[in-house]
Amino acid sequence: MLKVFRALTPFALLTGLLMAAPAHAQKIGFVDAARLIQESPQFAEMMKALESEFAPRQRELLNLQQQMQQKQQTYERDRTVLSEQERTALERELRDGARELQRQAQEYEEDLQIRQNEEMAKIRAQVLQAIQAYGRDERYDLIVGDAIYFDSDIDITEAILRRLRR
Repeated sequence: MLKVFRALTPFALLTGLLMAAPAHAQKIGFVDAARLIQESPQFAEMMKALESEFAPRQRELLNLQQQMQQKQQTYERDRTVLSEQERTALERELRDGARELQRQAQEYEEDLQIRQNEEMAKIRAQVLQAIQAYGRDERYDLIVGDAIYFDSDIDITEAILRRLRR
């Protein structure tokens, strides 16, 4: 009796697995989320908006940098003819200006990074919504974003890009 049970166990397991298999074929898609973000019209709009938002500050930084270069050139040219007091004052001015330029540049970079992160979060949400809507509309069972290998037949990135462009 035990031999019959052992012989039937693999058959029973196989039968159970086959019965548990879904009745319909699974529909699986792959999407390159990074490409969707980079090529979306929303990303291009964000870049233009940030560029125009931060352009005045960037011009200020460039002007300050040019002023500092002019002062440095003046110092290099005239340091031998300047009095000790004038030379010390100009060196202090150069040092303070360099610190101010560095501080403003760092502030600019931080503010720009914060705004980019805010806007990228919005774009990621829009891309995720587009992926989910496409999956529901086209009746996908699974859409993956990271894969070691995938067949190009299941790549739906281009279709979702078309949706984002609408």
